[in-house]
Amino acid sequence: MKYRRSGRLVDMTNYFLSHPHQQIPLTYFSEAYKSAKSSISEDIAIIKEVFESRYTGTIETTAGAAGGVMFIPAADRESSEKLIDGLCQKLEDPDRLLPGGYLYMMDVIGDPMLMRELGRIFAARYRPGDIDAVMTMATKGIPLAYAVAEHLNVPVSIVRHEHRITEGSLVSINYVSGSNKRIQTMSLARRSLKPESRVFIVDDFMKAGGTIRGMINLSNEFQCTVAGVGVLTEAVHEEEKLVDNYISLTRLSEIDIKNKRIKAERGNLFA
Repeated sequence: MKYRRSGRLVDMTNYFLSHPHQQIPLTYFSEAYKSAKSSISEDIAIIKEVFESRYTGTIETTAGAAGGVMFIPAADRESSEKLIDGLCQKLEDPDRLLPGGYLYMMDVIGDPMLMRELGRIFAARYRPGDIDAVMTMATKGIPLAYAVAEHLNVPVSIVRHEHRITEGSLVSINYVSGSNKRIQTMSLARRSLKPESRVFIVDDFMKAGGTIRGMINLSNEFQCTVAGVGVLTEAVHEEEKLVDNYISLTRLSEIDIKNKRIKAERGNLFA
């Protein structure tokens, strides 16, 4: 079908947003819209200019026979801080307090639009090829992990406590929970993570970091490199954290169970 320029711009913009971190040859658009490559290049230049002016991302062009164009998502600091400040305000609701200093966060994790924006903030820190897979612990980390993976165009590896026969053979390790010092077991299907991958670990909540430390050790069993660790919310803990290098979006600087008071602030990503 032959499109006018206005139609091409709308459809191409939608395609780029739906296919981040994916190399797309110019011939694909040229054949789809029955237009010359020179016209397609002009369209892409317009979209790139708007994307960059709105901090949506950028479009990179690669020359050569195997070249093409690629959309790389971005997240501007001002919009990200505004989103995180709103999330902090939401987290300070005293009704969220649970025994042990934990917070009820299922309404936050269950918000697909919010997760998508938070995933974009994490993904914007990485270039194409930096990350091969996103790893998380079942079950509450899954929505955020998929949001990050969507923007990076990589698969998700889900670590579990229990064995599922449908996942085939597993690699299992024992790890020490940082908060209660209990020895637990985590497992990952052998087929869900390719050896020597660059892994980005995602978790919804971190106290002392025992679960994340376990996932780092499990990644090592696959001969993988942990390229980064992202946490939705970290809690202030009197003990030393078991993870040093991580980025967090929010931080619970005070949890007063007796007086039902919570103080949330921006995480170290905005430091």
